[in-house]
Amino acid sequence: MDAGSRTCIEGSDGRSPTSTMARSSQTETAVLGALSVMPMTGYALREAIRDVLGHFWSESFGQIYPTLGRLEDEGLIRRAKAGRPGSSTFCITPAGTARLRELLARPIQPLPPRNGLLLRLFLGRRLGPEACRALLLEARAEAERRLAEYEGLRREIAGEDEHAADRPYWLLTVSAGEHGARATIAWADEALAALDQLDRSTGEE
Repeated sequence: MDAGSRTCIEGSDGRSPTSTMARSSQTETAVLGALSVMPMTGYALREAIRDVLGHFWSESFGQIYPTLGRLEDEGLIRRAKAGRPGSSTFCITPAGTARLRELLARPIQPLPPRNGLLLRLFLGRRLGPEACRALLLEARAEAERRLAEYEGLRREIAGEDEHAADRPYWLLTVSAGEHGARATIAWADEALAALDQLDRSTGEE
């Protein structure tokens, strides 16, 4: 698909003002980025963010439609009638492309770590070794499931000649997911072995 045809896509919570603005700009980046690939309706955009970017990026659906309206008001995207009555296709404008480049050039906003599994393992003496073991087995199974998904996604991307220019960059994100899933599996095996050793040493006392 040529560059011209790829410029459209069918289509008080307690946070600080800085946090809210950062979240808004990241939603804007995801929406403009998706619309820079191909034309979509608002519904197709939701599905693309969930299904295509979902292995490394999550976005509240409640933020997508207000963001589309704001971007249209600012002239960063434009609306055209889609094939289905009552449906609109959203297209990125040259100003939107410039805005996207500006957003992508900004420093990455670090997220504070919040890992429920590690919090529970840290307090594992209160939880008990059997409960910790169950959590680790669940995490390992989930990592294996994700790894299979990444491998399927890799095959799917490799077969898409339509997006050949984007393929090397997309595969970088898939590779990160694969490495992360394999690392989780290896860590879970190591942690399970440590719990087994703890059981043995406790039994010897």
